Amino acid sequence: MGQGFFQIGVTLCIVIAITPLLGRYIARVFLEENTLLDPVMKPVERIIFTLAGIRTKDEMTGWQYAKAVLYSNIIMGVVVFLLISFQKFLPWNPLGFAAPKWDITLHTTISFLTNTDQQHYSGERTLSYFSQTAALAFLMFTSAATGLAVGIAFIRGLTGRPLGNFYVDLTRSITRILLPISIVGAIALLTLGVPQTLNGPLQVTTLEGATQYIARGPVATFEIIKQLGENGGGFFAMNSAHPFENPNSASNLIEIIAMICIPAALIYTYGLFANNTKQAWLLFWMVFAIFAVLLSITAVGEYQGNPIVNNTLGLEQPNLEGKEVRFGWSQTALWAIATTGSMCGAVNGMLDSFMPAGGFSTLLNLFLQIVWGGQGTGTAYLFIYLILTVFLTGLMVGRTPEFLGRKIEKREIVLASVVLLIHPIAVLIPTAIALAFPSTLAFQIPPPGYTGSPEFHNISRVVYEYASASANNGSGLEGLGDSSLWWNLSACFSILVGRYIPIIAILLLADSMARKQPVPETPGTLRTDSRLFTTVTAGVILILGVLTFFPVLALGPIAEGFNLASPIK
Repeated sequence: MGQGFFQIGVTLCIVIAITPLLGRYIARVFLEENTLLDPVMKPVERIIFTLAGIRTKDEMTGWQYAKAVLYSNIIMGVVVFLLISFQKFLPWNPLGFAAPKWDITLHTTISFLTNTDQQHYSGERTLSYFSQTAALAFLMFTSAATGLAVGIAFIRGLTGRPLGNFYVDLTRSITRILLPISIVGAIALLTLGVPQTLNGPLQVTTLEGATQYIARGPVATFEIIKQLGENGGGFFAMNSAHPFENPNSASNLIEIIAMICIPAALIYTYGLFANNTKQAWLLFWMVFAIFAVLLSITAVGEYQGNPIVNNTLGLEQPNLEGKEVRFGWSQTALWAIATTGSMCGAVNGMLDSFMPAGGFSTLLNLFLQIVWGGQGTGTAYLFIYLILTVFLTGLMVGRTPEFLGRKIEKREIVLASVVLLIHPIAVLIPTAIALAFPSTLAFQIPPPGYTGSPEFHNISRVVYEYASASANNGSGLEGLGDSSLWWNLSACFSILVGRYIPIIAILLLADSMARKQPVPETPGTLRTDSRLFTTVTAGVILILGVLTFFPVLALGPIAEGFNLASPIK
């Protein structure tokens, strides 16, 4: 037990150490200050801007920024849909894969376009190397850069700056942040045993004399942007539980740090933009505390194991079902909370096999969306909660709500409410429809002799599918037959609604804040960089998140936990 928690502690200490370094670098990039990569990347960016006809000094309004996001995403989506549809005629297809079904192709395109990367297919048995790299890996970079650009635009607006230019921010997110780190990370994974080849599957002869084909491909370059960009879609069906994606503890450490580092660093980046690193650190530790609590709940649950199994066998052992032995219960629990908190969605073990405590924590992460949150947009969600807290505390103490010297008025509260209300709409309505029509569901049948009640866990499976889609996470409990037309199209609805409506509202809110005249600070001004205010913010986040989704939590993991302690006969 001690070794497992020690491994978790070391990983989190590395994340804490990286946060101010990466946060400062990101701030320098978007404040257009000098960076180490200027001599290499400035000429490259100049060529890109010239060819695309982008004028770097042209600032955009909130609507213009939002339309640029939508137009560019539509074009990229159409191109990728066509590439996958015609993969049979394109290169790097050693197994001659034909196009998947149209609904699988549509769901895959929308999923990767929106940084969700929810997969209703097996990558090594469905897509060619060209589709995996030129189509999906391309979207992994652009979708992550889109979220990062929106997050930076929101930070600019909050701090009274113009929002910037989406195409410039998109380009610099890739050339200055995602691409350089990905190159270094891919080389590190390559040295640790992750393959990188365009050769077809390896044919080997087993000890029994049978012929076996081992899937491989350009995995290292795919894997690192999968983690760094918080994409999560695996090259193989088993995702990062597959030894070719995540072969050992060293690669596991790199991949966990990769998925947390940018959203954690963006909190510090905000502090530099606002000239208030004190508030940034307070927010960082608030998020870290929520993360640590959820991680502890999950880790303890996995370490204690399944009481039915342990009582039957007369043993005390951790829950190792669905886990890779090379990672064990501790690293699998850490990964699960990191991947659902950061909205990455990659897995190094089967979430469907977690104890109810782990199911509760992973679902709550998907509901809150701020621990650590999605690429760029998660930071925006964090400050949406901050704005609501300013409004609520201002009402309670009779002061005019102000944030960073700018008044919070009706327009800002309406837009903030839209951001927070869209998620439950995109999750609960499809869930209700799916559960109301059981013919749409395809659950795995419980094994013979099962003494518990599967209904609670099945509810969690359905809720998780749509919560993961709407939160642009992409992970799943994998107990659903989710490659059907219903799941593909209904998940597309949650993905699109959960991605683009909040982005539009976030940008309009940022634009509104940027246009406000700053109000001089007075003795009556509510301080937002105090421990008390940060504690109240944490309370607002947990109350809104838990109360909104408490019924499904009660019917799912909470009920399952009670049932596990006292099985229904």
